[in-house]
Amino acid sequence: MKLIDAHCHFDFPCFDGRRSNELNVASSNDVVGLVIPGVRRPDWARVRDTALGYSGLYYCLGIHPWFVREHSAGDLESLESALSARSERCVAVGECGLDRLHGDFSAQYPWFEAQVDLASKFGFPLIIHSVKAHDDVHVTLKRGGWGGRALVHGFSGSYQQAIKLVDQGCFIGIGGVITHPRARKTRDAVARLPLESLVLETDAPDMAPKGVEVGANSPVYLRKIFECLSEIRTEKTDYLASVLFANTCLLYGQSLW
Repeated sequence: MKLIDAHCHFDFPCFDGRRSNELNVASSNDVVGLVIPGVRRPDWARVRDTALGYSGLYYCLGIHPWFVREHSAGDLESLESALSARSERCVAVGECGLDRLHGDFSAQYPWFEAQVDLASKFGFPLIIHSVKAHDDVHVTLKRGGWGGRALVHGFSGSYQQAIKLVDQGCFIGIGGVITHPRARKTRDAVARLPLESLVLETDAPDMAPKGVEVGANSPVYLRKIFECLSEIRTEKTDYLASVLFANTCLLYGQSLW
């Protein structure tokens, strides 16, 4: 069995001094790799260097909706330059997106649209942060003529919202939310969605699974999320794992692991 953490903030300082150990423990739980999203331009070098420091790690570059006020048009130019350089470990644009619960929603729109355009220009997939904004994300992608691959990470919503995103070319990120029994709507959506649309993620150190302290999430717990997903789905465990692995490779455009 091979599992990939499709979205993990492994560059965050909370992992300093313990990354090798975390990866060793994760490996013993069938995790063979992970992808680190970028959220702010000042952090891009740290994101890149963290990925380059270990085998099986890849990264993305983007500007998160929470931090758009910290950036200027010059940062989009820098993002374009970095994407055009085509580093073999850089596999997507993101984390970008829309969030109705944090920050100025109207200010987020042009930054999201600009990053959708850059992903289209260079043929990269998108890593999308969407909080209470699934319909807005869908409309933005459709209006922009999006025809590539995208990950709506940390999905928490209804089946109807999810299937619209899937029909627009999105994969749905399955994380710690599904381990919480109160998340009935999301668990129902995950049970009914096409298996070919699902990928696993931790969003570590955030989005902690049940029984893990808030802010203490880690790639180590990806197996815990997978086991919960296997209880929700009807597929046999080995088949479920193999399809999730293939989905993640397809999302990021090549067989990386």
